[in-house]
Amino acid sequence: MPAKRSYVSPLREQSAARTRELILRQATELFAERGYGRVTVADIAAAAGVASKTVFASVGSKSDILNRIVDQGVSASGYEQAMQALLEERTPESVLRALAHGTRMGNEGQFTVHEAIRKALPVHEDGEALWERATADYRDALHTAARHLHTLPPPPTYSVKETADLLWHWFGPTGWRTLVVENGWTWDRAEDVLCSTALAALR
Repeated sequence: MPAKRSYVSPLREQSAARTRELILRQATELFAERGYGRVTVADIAAAAGVASKTVFASVGSKSDILNRIVDQGVSASGYEQAMQALLEERTPESVLRALAHGTRMGNEGQFTVHEAIRKALPVHEDGEALWERATADYRDALHTAARHLHTLPPPPTYSVKETADLLWHWFGPTGWRTLVVENGWTWDRAEDVLCSTALAALR
């Protein structure tokens, strides 16, 4: 007798995917608003309108949820496409303008995700590793931009590493947050000033 094959319902899979998406979205907002340490699985379940056991079955523990948020944030950042466009630029000014705009759009679009991660770091059991995983591709992209700048005339007066470090200082998530969140700047103003600062310093 042939073995019975389990039936997989496309509608059930779609429903499960929507539930996971809803849980992750509500968890991200709660982590960003209250902080990771002050949110329970029951809070996430209530916000998503599901039972706590559904949260565990769908996405796992609170730590699992945060890991999924990090992974989704990285994949949704669009940095690969932005870097492809940046590497086609042939002047330092156009490279820095593309970098300022690209990192601005990433930080603005992923602001809630970044806040959820940032507020989790002090209380997460492995916060340092979490931050490194969340920002590794971001740092690599800025290193790539620094190397590209050194191929264009006139090259920066700093080493490639120092140039990458400065790009992280200006265009990394902390730089954007300092101006927009802590000091109330608009995203437009922050983009203009950070770009002008980088261009003046690297000339």
